[in-house]
Amino acid sequence: MFRKIAVAYNESAKAQRALTSAIQLAKSLDAELEIITVVPDLPAYAAFASAADPGLPQVLNSDRVRFYEALHEGARAMARVQGIELQTHRIDGPAVDGIVKFLRTHKADLLVVGLHQRDLYIARLWSTVYELAQESPCSVLGVH
Repeated sequence: MFRKIAVAYNESAKAQRALTSAIQLAKSLDAELEIITVVPDLPAYAAFASAADPGLPQVLNSDRVRFYEALHEGARAMARVQGIELQTHRIDGPAVDGIVKFLRTHKADLLVVGLHQRDLYIARLWSTVYELAQESPCSVLGVH
């Protein structure tokens, strides 16, 4: 049924829950598992700070790369404990567009996402998760 599972993953608790569920699902279905992390742009104030220190954007980018590498290594270790090999991917740019492009390119069968605990009406209108569900070329599983 699902041969390739992708997880939208970052440092949040909801993404951790999504990964935990996806690992269990991949193990039970003998499916491939990949995580996608969208790296946000540097905040606008970084441009102002770079006026005082022109090397600051490079330092901040290096710190972000190290942070996400460590985050991905933790996810790989968590999957290995369950006997699952996990592929990791970092994407720059807008979250929904980047994830949808990844899903199409890698032909994922299922996207697993962590759900916010918010008012349903607001979540439906504004949530990245809702937009992903509308744009995704594959099935989407939301995890509380």
